[in-house]
Amino acid sequence: MSDSIDQAVIEFPLYVANKAIKSGQWLEVHDKFSGKIYAKVALADAKILEKAISAAVKAEKEMAALKPFQKQKILLHCVQRFKELREELTQILIIEGGKPKLAAAAEVERLINTFQLAADAVSTINDGHLIPLAVTAAAAAYRGMVQHVPIGAVSLISPFNFPLNLTAHKIAPAIAAGCPFVLKPASLTPISALKIAEILAETDLPKGAFSILPCPREHADVLVTDDRFKLLSFTGSDQVGWDMKARAGRKKVTLELGGNAAVLIEPDTEISDALIDRVIGGAYGHAGQVCISVQRILVHADIYIEFRKKILAKLKKVSAADPHVETTIVGPMIKEAEAIRLKKWVDKAEKKGAKILTGGTLKGVLFEPTLLENVDESLEIYQNEAFGPVAILEKYKTFEKGIELINQGRFGLQAGVYTQNLNKMLYAWDHLHVGGVIINDIPTFRVDNMPYGGVKDSGLGREGIQSAIGDMQEERLLVIKQ
Repeated sequence: MSDSIDQAVIEFPLYVANKAIKSGQWLEVHDKFSGKIYAKVALADAKILEKAISAAVKAEKEMAALKPFQKQKILLHCVQRFKELREELTQILIIEGGKPKLAAAAEVERLINTFQLAADAVSTINDGHLIPLAVTAAAAAYRGMVQHVPIGAVSLISPFNFPLNLTAHKIAPAIAAGCPFVLKPASLTPISALKIAEILAETDLPKGAFSILPCPREHADVLVTDDRFKLLSFTGSDQVGWDMKARAGRKKVTLELGGNAAVLIEPDTEISDALIDRVIGGAYGHAGQVCISVQRILVHADIYIEFRKKILAKLKKVSAADPHVETTIVGPMIKEAEAIRLKKWVDKAEKKGAKILTGGTLKGVLFEPTLLENVDESLEIYQNEAFGPVAILEKYKTFEKGIELINQGRFGLQAGVYTQNLNKMLYAWDHLHVGGVIINDIPTFRVDNMPYGGVKDSGLGREGIQSAIGDMQEERLLVIKQ
């Protein structure tokens, strides 16, 4: 943070109660590849946060009163404007997030799709249902009905790795559900969320319906602890997320906390170029900074040598590079400290007997795509989320043992299983301790209307438009005696 930055850089205001404000305090945002200062964004202090929270609470009644056609108009306006800003938004992702160009363009498309899905959901939300209360003679004269009503003001905290789409997965459901919100974007990538705010400010959202506030962590704690919020939605690290839940008080909490995703490949699967490319993309795309990035590759003993040979042949041709280049798969890590942390994990694994099949080198924020073998299961790189371009190759002998190996981990977000056997598909679905089982594809697969979330240390609750809307509403019962 700094108050004295070269005035040539771009300035972005924060948004409090629907209005753009320059607070006078600034956060530097760097180009993640070059390291140069790209922009500065206005920072919120405690007074601005209090203003935002108070405005959100005051807006609850008017937000709850919005009709479906009004919400749909707001969401569709965003869809149209995001389409018009497609190239600008792509460039912002490349610069502030270090996201390779093709991946950045894909994220902008997902932003558009997510708001479109929310607009569609507004007209199809199940607004309530009848309850047959006459289940005993004493209740024969009663009729019951339930309606779904907005939960109230919500606090939202989004991560750095998908600063457009994962922010959209919090904002769009809040609008569809009728909940005013205060959102804190990641300090490393705040501009994407502020561009969404810029578009929201063009709409007919009630006064105070939204605030998007880059702010220091010490001020942001009120988003966790303040009981005026009825829900906290957080995406980020498991350590931070579970600590937030412990301090969140009476509010509902939803957490998406990442994982240590595995893909399991059975011998009835052809080891094609397409499969190898898919695994490489899932493990190393966006420098592995994806919650469902492929971190563990479990290959049946019968095809292990063939798979190992083919993935190494292709992976050795992939390098960490400039994210502006269209062919780049692996861009920079989000900051040098994270790259150094990952290098220590890899070096420690090597000292403990792991073999570095390729990669393992670091230059600044560029960590070469790395594949490890024979990794000690007690190490950080095996137990924790790497969140970088490192994957582990493992051998297993039976399908059941492979499933067991996946389940030993403390995370449970998604897992991928390649098999042509229907019984094994169903066995995986029944026995894997994860939120989602992806058959004949990598665990990195996601469509924005899926229920998405995990078990164990991977979190609590589900994202995805319908699931998130459900979390932001509550049931209200009406009983009528006839």
